[in-house]
Amino acid sequence: MTTARHWFITGASRGLGRAFTEAALAAGDRVVAAARDVGPLTGPAEEHPDALLRLPLDVSDRDAVFAAVERAVEAVGHLDIVVNNAGGLLYGMVEEATERQVRDHFDVNFFGALWVTQAVIPHLRARRSGRVLQVTTMGTGGGMASVGYYGAGKAALDCVSEALAMEVEQFGIKVTVLQMGGYATELFTTGTTATAPDPAYQSLRARLAEMWGEDAGPDPATAAPLVMKLVDLPDPPRRLIVGSRSFDLVQEMHRARLEQYRAWEDLSRTAPG
Repeated sequence: MTTARHWFITGASRGLGRAFTEAALAAGDRVVAAARDVGPLTGPAEEHPDALLRLPLDVSDRDAVFAAVERAVEAVGHLDIVVNNAGGLLYGMVEEATERQVRDHFDVNFFGALWVTQAVIPHLRARRSGRVLQVTTMGTGGGMASVGYYGAGKAALDCVSEALAMEVEQFGIKVTVLQMGGYATELFTTGTTATAPDPAYQSLRARLAEMWGEDAGPDPATAAPLVMKLVDLPDPPRRLIVGSRSFDLVQEMHRARLEQYRAWEDLSRTAPG
């Protein structure tokens, strides 16, 4: 008989977090589902009364995060898999964003994941096991107009997570950065904070809208089987692109960037460093 694993998932009430929560429950695991609004999880909670603990949480509040993790451990005994999924989108040009918008964005997308990570590592280290999955984006390899702040926060999480992976591997903890492709979550609707548009960028906005089109991407549930396979791997990757189309796009971005580096190689080599 397989022993149920214990998950701690942030942003669990919608989108990818909801999909991962439902997949874990379907596998017979127990889930502590954290979100600012846990109301949308009423159905799963009624279906899995002994396996799902809903936990209201604002991940930008460090003290609340540490208290929530302690409550989770007390309730389920220990944690096996932690998924930092909570996040939002700050949509707008770099010039347009207010200080408050930028700070609020990073408080959730970067610092929120950092606080959860800091809170859970001592528990995983004590057991000398555990998985930490950091949900970022396929776009962290470079900035894109109008979503630069989103990419910046996720890129920062990428770097911290790779450092973390090196630090905690000695304790039997495995860290994987999930570089997500585009899925039909509510990131671009209820999950978006928009800047006040400056008319100077109107033509660029129009070009971006035409380039992106209206395809919202596949259902988040289609990413869940990959995550379930990932957590079963004894030696998982530190970075994983999630999505076939996204894999191709990332390869193309890296190819273009390498060509740019090579085009300016002579200038680069004029410095000795």
